[in-house]
Amino acid sequence: MSDVPADIYTEPNPINVDTLACLGPLARMAGVWEGRRGLDVKPKAEGPKKQAFHDRIELQPIDPVTNGPQLMYGLRYHQFVTKPDNIKTYHDQVGYWLWEPATGQVIHTLTIPRGQTALAGGLVAPDAVQFELTATQGLDTFGICSAPFLDAAFKTVSFRIQVTFNPDGSWTYDEDTVLKIRGQDELFHHTDRSTLTKVAEPTPNPLARG
Repeated sequence: MSDVPADIYTEPNPINVDTLACLGPLARMAGVWEGRRGLDVKPKAEGPKKQAFHDRIELQPIDPVTNGPQLMYGLRYHQFVTKPDNIKTYHDQVGYWLWEPATGQVIHTLTIPRGQTALAGGLVAPDAVQFELTATQGLDTFGICSAPFLDAAFKTVSFRIQVTFNPDGSWTYDEDTVLKIRGQDELFHHTDRSTLTKVAEPTPNPLARG
């Protein structure tokens, strides 16, 4: 990165400890959300299959994070997904949404219990009503890492997530996970889309509670 300062150790001072006031475009995502009409298009042996789903995402503010002079504010999240009228887990995901005010960069980390993790990023305006983040397999930054089975059978070559903030206060995510499936010549677009409605407010980060 050409904008890395010569001093990579000294932390910024002072720091606003109220994360909820410093989240930029991520401020509208803080809280607990539920979606009742999600749609997943996934690969099956007989071809693409559409699956409806319900999801619940909890996004709670963390204390400010520094890497030397770099300052980021973020939300820790847990996403839990089920099929309609089914209590069995359909998808489970954890990670962070991070905002770096100095650069306008949003970072999205995700980990799933299938042996896969990804780091997506992009530049976003503080008042954006829509933004998009991407990750690409094989890159040192904003990349994708999979355990051996997924890498051999269902290799993820790229990931894109688009977030849209709706006028009614809800927000929508639209994901495209591009897979190289063993035995298939064409890439498969595994897509997920859901609109989320807030069901609970966020809890202030620890430093901001005092």
